[in-house]
Amino acid sequence: MKTKSAVNALAALAQESRLEIFRLLVRKGSTGMAAGDLSTHFGMPPATMSFHLKELNNAGLVISRRESRSIIYSANYEQMQQLLGFLMENCCADNGGKC
Repeated sequence: MKTKSAVNALAALAQESRLEIFRLLVRKGSTGMAAGDLSTHFGMPPATMSFHLKELNNAGLVISRRESRSIIYSANYEQMQQLLGFLMENCCADNGGKC
């Protein structure tokens, strides 16, 4: 992962609502949740939820798919793993690799 992508992902997660939405989607697994159900779960107007999901999507942290009349969102585990790998890449490198 490049630094710019990591900064975009971290910026998307640096907002309380988006962080909570992402954490819920991580727990839901590949099944994900419909946008409307996310709105209801968080007691958030659909337009506000759409804004947060757009930010997470632009950062590559969520993926969406259409099922009938609903858009289902789920966490993008590959992007999440890349972000975690980027953050841990040089872990303890200046300490001889001893963490």
